[in-house]
Amino acid sequence: MSAGSTVETVRGPVAASELGATLTHEHIFVLDLALLAAFRTDFEEEPAIARAVERLTALKAAGIDTIVDPTVYGIGRDIRRIQRVASRVELNIVVATGVFTTTELPPWFQYRHMLRPAHLGDVLVEMFVGDIRDGIRDTGGVKAGVLKCAIDEHGLTRDVERVLRATAVAHRETGVPILTHTDAASRGGLVQQAILAQEGVDLSRVVIGHCGDTDDLDYLLALLENGSYLGLDRFGADRYLSVEGRIAVVLELCERGWAHRLLLSQDADAFNDWFDPEWARRTHPRWRYELIPLEVVPELRARGLPEETIQALMVDNPRRLLAHAGPY
Repeated sequence: MSAGSTVETVRGPVAASELGATLTHEHIFVLDLALLAAFRTDFEEEPAIARAVERLTALKAAGIDTIVDPTVYGIGRDIRRIQRVASRVELNIVVATGVFTTTELPPWFQYRHMLRPAHLGDVLVEMFVGDIRDGIRDTGGVKAGVLKCAIDEHGLTRDVERVLRATAVAHRETGVPILTHTDAASRGGLVQQAILAQEGVDLSRVVIGHCGDTDDLDYLLALLENGSYLGLDRFGADRYLSVEGRIAVVLELCERGWAHRLLLSQDADAFNDWFDPEWARRTHPRWRYELIPLEVVPELRARGLPEETIQALMVDNPRRLLAHAGPY
């Protein structure tokens, strides 16, 4: 990381050295925008904005300075709405470009691809690179600071592979890091690494997401040995693995010498229309933005994790990942 490295945020570039304590996988709004446009749902704009401001203000008070919001097309990216929140909070918010699909792309992408001259490449690459270099449409120049792609229990479908390869090309052209969604149970991170490596991606610029959903150390160590960061990023999502189980994984991986490749986060949100809010509160009462700074970090400290290791997990590793390191 050079002395002058900067990171793009919703309010513009920030010196990498000023990012502070960072959570690398948090959402603000997860929405089905087509559903919202077509039918009445329980999303109300102004209360949702106010709730997001309140929750992110509390997160800042808990000691977090920066979040990465990897909400992209497919799960409700609306950067203008994020701008409204960002203008009222002191947190840095890094946003993403990419496509979230675990099966297939919508018809627009199918037909545009079919009719596009081959020498122009995939329209996905053009869109992703534009978000990074030129800025996201109708935002006054907000630029994406990370790329996002996904694989889930359905595995490597044709369109999932297409998005992965387009993400890789966009990464090579811009240098911004890649954050992924995976299904840990089916070891999807290894599939992602294989495709990205085929496309010439330096796997040290990749975060394999949702690795904290498993305590399968053989899988996690294989990902680490291939060079990527692990996103231990669903603290509080007990349906996959308890907070206590996740803490045990962090401690074990640190003991084995991998602290420099771990990133902690919660994958929390201020509003998510996938789940009934009352169900979420009842079944996952600890799944919130402040869980890591207020409970997990103190527990890691109490369990003997050295202060320099906590500094690496919360500050140094995210800063090294996000600092620009490639052609732009």
